[in-house]
Formats: sequence, C-alpha cells, structure tokens
Amino acid sequence: MPTSLLETTAAPIAATPQARVPKRAGLSSLPEVRWATLATALFAVGLIAHFGHGPAALAWTFFLACYAAGGWEPGLAGVRALRGKTLDVDLLMVLAAIGAAAVGQVLDGGLLIVIFATSGALEAVATHRTEQAVRGLLDLAPEQATRLDEAGDEQVVDAANLQIGDVILVRPGERIGADGQVLSGSSDVDQATITGEPLPVAKNAGDEVFAGTLNGTGALRVRVDRDASDTVVARIVAMVEQASATKAKTQLFIEKVEQRYSIGMVTATLLLFAIPLIAGTAFQPTLLRAMTFMIVASPCAVVLATMPPLLAAMANAGRHGVLVKSAVVMEQLGTTTQVAFDKTGTLTEGAPRLAEIRVLSSAGLAENEILALAAAAENPSEHPLGRAVVTAAHEAGLSIAHAEEFNAAPGRGVSALIDGRRVEIGSPRHLLELDDASSAEAAKHVAELEDDGQTAAVVRVDRAVVALLGIADRTRPAAAGAIARIHAVTGTAPILLTGDNQRAAARLAEQVGITDIRAGLLPEDKVDAVKALEAQDQRVLLVGDGVNDAPALAAAHTGIAMGRAGSDLALDTADAVIMRDDLATVPAVIALSRRARRVVTANLVIAGTIIAALVVWDLAGHLPLPLGVLGHEGSTVIVGLNGLRLLHASVWRKALIGGR
Repeated sequence: MPTSLLETTAAPIAATPQARVPKRAGLSSLPEVRWATLATALFAVGLIAHFGHGPAALAWTFFLACYAAGGWEPGLAGVRALRGKTLDVDLLMVLAAIGAAAVGQVLDGGLLIVIFATSGALEAVATHRTEQAVRGLLDLAPEQATRLDEAGDEQVVDAANLQIGDVILVRPGERIGADGQVLSGSSDVDQATITGEPLPVAKNAGDEVFAGTLNGTGALRVRVDRDASDTVVARIVAMVEQASATKAKTQLFIEKVEQRYSIGMVTATLLLFAIPLIAGTAFQPTLLRAMTFMIVASPCAVVLATMPPLLAAMANAGRHGVLVKSAVVMEQLGTTTQVAFDKTGTLTEGAPRLAEIRVLSSAGLAENEILALAAAAENPSEHPLGRAVVTAAHEAGLSIAHAEEFNAAPGRGVSALIDGRRVEIGSPRHLLELDDASSAEAAKHVAELEDDGQTAAVVRVDRAVVALLGIADRTRPAAAGAIARIHAVTGTAPILLTGDNQRAAARLAEQVGITDIRAGLLPEDKVDAVKALEAQDQRVLLVGDGVNDAPALAAAHTGIAMGRAGSDLALDTADAVIMRDDLATVPAVIALSRRARRVVTANLVIAGTIIAALVVWDLAGHLPLPLGVLGHEGSTVIVGLNGLRLLHASVWRKALIGGR
C-alpha cells in the first residue's frame, strides 16, 4: 500500500515551507502501475492465444505469467497480513485465482488478478498525485523575503527564517512572504488562494495579509505575526494531509466484511478437507470435494457483483464530463445527504465582468462613449476590474483609444489622458469626495450597486463624475437548476460555504435558491463547518475549486472539484472532477451512483443465492466439480452483464433529466 501522505510530507512541510518540489515524476514510474500494466498485457495476449485456438500451453504460459506479474505484490501483502494474524481479501483472491487454475479455469483466475492489480494501481496513482499536489502548494509561498532592520536597511533572507516581529518589504507584483499586519503602504492584494474572493482586496495600514498572496501595484511594509510553519498556507497543507489520511481508510461495502467472509470460507474449506480424512474417507475425493467447495464459495462472483456496476457507472460519468476517481467514490456519492457549495469559481464563473453602467443625468455622454473612454483608461492596467471593463468594450465592438499619461494608484484607481480628456476610474471613497455637484446622485447609485452584490467604480471625465460601473462575478447559468435538482435528489437543501463577504454571498444565494449561508470563512473554518455537519450524521458532498477549498474537499465525505476553474491542489484532493464545469452533472452523478448501488445490491442477492445453493449442494450431496465450476462461472457472467447495463447512455440521460 502507498505510504501515508502524513508520514511522507508533514515533516518537511512544517519545517521548510519554502522548499521546492522537483518536477512531478511520471505515473508510469510507480511500481503498482508497471506491474498492473504488465499483468493486463499478459492477460490480453493470453486471451488472444486462448480464443485464437493457439496451443493450450501457450495460453497457459501467458496466463500464469499474468498471475506472477499481478499477483505477487498482493500475495506478499496478504502473507504479511497473515503473519500479523489478519486474513485479507488480497490473499484470498490470489488463493482463489490459484484454485481456479488448479481446476483448469486459468482464464477466470487471470481476470481476478487483473482486477485487483488495476485497483491497487489506481490507489497508488491517486495517492501519488495528491502528495505531489500538496507539496506543490508550497510554491505559493516565496522562497525569499526582503527584511528591514531597525535602520531601515534591506536584507534578503529565506522566508522560512523570518521571525515573529520582523518587518518585511513587499514590492509591487511580489508574493507576500509571511502572515502579518500591514504597517504602512497601500495596495490591492489578490488573496483568492486563501479566501476565495474573486477581486483583489485593498490593503492599508492595520490590515491582515497572508503568505503566498499576490501583491498588486503598491509597496507594503508588513510585520510578521506568525511563524513560517504556522501560516495559513502551511495549515492548509496539514489539514489536507490529515483529512486525506483519514479518508484513505474508506472501503467498499463488500470489503468491510472481507475478514469474516475470508476466515469463514478458509475455515470451512479446511474442515471439509480434514474431518472426512480423520473419519477415514479417501484422500482424492475428499480433496476434490474441498476444492469444489472453495471454488463455489470463493467471492469471485461477489467481487464481480460489486465492481462492474461501479466501474460501468464511472465510465458513463466520465463520458459525460465527470471524472470519478475510484469505485469507492462512486459508491459513496450515492449516500450523500447534504451538498455544500463554494461560491467563487463554483457557483460563479470566478472572473469579474462588467454587469452594468449607470450614467448620471448630468453626464452629457452616451453609455458607449463612457465605456470606450473607461476601457481606454483601463487598457494599460493589469487589475482584474480594469480587464473586465476592457473585455466589455471589446464585446460591444468599441474601438479603444491610446492612453497617455497613464497612472495607477494602489487602492484608488487609474487615470489617463484619452484624446485630450482626463479620465479617472476608481473607488467611490476617493473619487466622490472631491466632487460636490453630482456626489449625492452618484452615492445613491453606489449604495444600490453594492446592495446588489456588485463592486462599484466611479468614472470621472475632466473631474466631473459621469457614471458608475457595476462589476460582479457572473453566476453560472446552470446553478439555480442544479440546486433545485440536488434538493429533490437528496431531500436536503444545499448550503453555501464561502470566504467572500456576507452581502455578496447573500446576493448569490438568493439568485440560486440557497437559504443557508456561511460567509467570511477561512480554509479552517470551512473544514470546521464540514465536520459540524458530519457530526450531525450528515454525509457531506462539497463542491469547490480553489486552494482554500482543498482542506474541506479532503475532510468531506466526498469532494468534487471544478475541472476548468479548479486549482491543481483542489483537482488532486477531490474525489471527483467536473471536467466541463457543468453544475447540472452534480445531481446527475449522485443519481447515477444510487442506481449503481441498487444494481450492486441486486447482484449481491443473485451471487449470494447461487453461492448458497451450490454450497448446500456440495455439503448435503455430491456436487460434481464441472457443474460447480459451471454454476460459479455462470453467476459471475450474470452479475457482470447486469452491471454493464449502466454503460448505456440512456442511464445518464435519465439521471441528468430526472435527477433520480
């Protein structure tokens, strides 16, 4: 089994948050992947030789080589478990495969080996990718920082060596090297990685800043308030690791009973062999009867009753844009009782857009003229609000004039000379205080825009306020419908967990139909919210996209990340990924999982009934070995075909449209 993330990464992360991770090794370098690939290839060649009517010895050779390639590792793990007085299903599967080969059913044993080798490889891949993503998160924090001594002289030091009370200088465009408080300076800081807020936040003296967040165009002097091992970024890493280590223990339902079943089957086989021998029965018929019992009672049909429906459901979901990472996840999705959503980048598109332009009555300019002037002034700017204005002008087909004497003031806005006219765009706090004639009308518009959950920006032309720009993060079109269908499927209304402010969260929640809102949450607050829900016996499915969502994605019963908008850490931490960012697939995949679980239940009933009948026949009478093998293999075929029905496209359509 792969080494725990907590064991492999926690120590270096806490000690050296500035450390860099070498380029991610290819997944083919994982031994589990190599052995599973080799076993599958050998099995495929064996199938060709078998069904191509080649020499029987040739087919057997390849099948036995498949046994060796795919079975040695789980077999060795099973032996080690046996030494620890534990009998696990890995060893049982290897023994069942060997038993199948012993009675001539080498193909069926090879299929079991391939299934288990592939399952182990998928687990190793998931663990490897999550470990690399968690360690890669540390790239957010800069390796070095500029420390100021008491005389004000600058000294470049390792960020890991910063002490509480140190003062650092953060220049424009740099990432902040430590959690702390701004002593002087003003700037806009992009802290979406920590809080999920879609827009940069104005920072002035007395405001808190976080390590790894990106400074805007102003310079800041920051007092370090937390040790490098205790920054928000480091805590995110630790929370993801701890939650991942806990969730790694989750198993399929059938695996939860493997101990009792395995011990019972092996014990019964040994007794069925030993008791008749002691009673004087001949060796050969006794061995044959015990072998028949082991074959008909082996959990091959039970395993195939479980895996094909779940794998078929995974494949169907994958074809429609939802990557479910394992059969365990596919099974868990159907048990969801509470769905929680992040806001920015999940229910919204995660990028600010110009929502409306409010032209003042005294402006004397048309809306398109104002938009063209504003876009020309913002065109040299790299601020997200400015890019939203420029994008809106392009979409309206407006030409953008060249800006002269451009100037950007952190936290205030921009100004430029456009065709001889001085154009200023910035925050109401700074641009309205100098204007008396239209300030009352403009202030009214500002209040209305902000009440509507938008960010207001003032446009002045030649020192006269002419318009207000309303900028907002656009809600995803499918959000409201997805919320309604999730409520119908789970019977519980979804909730909103966001780092954004209460007013913006409430506005978005009203649009999509959510009434339970938890706003202003840091990453650890989201984890606490998830744990509180699960303490109420809720099985929480969290949908998110950002680095700040990763700890909660790991802590939740199931986590789903947005594929296009999602950060690398969120994508690797989540249990499933919506590749096309289509929220309508969330209720659909829950419904698909529930259908898969129903098929699994039906398969278990079929397999259990047939196994019970064959076992009773073997114990109470005399079950011929060929007939026992035929009954056993027939049950595996029946449950396998029943599970594969979930591959049909109509199954997904019903889940998507009906929501059940």
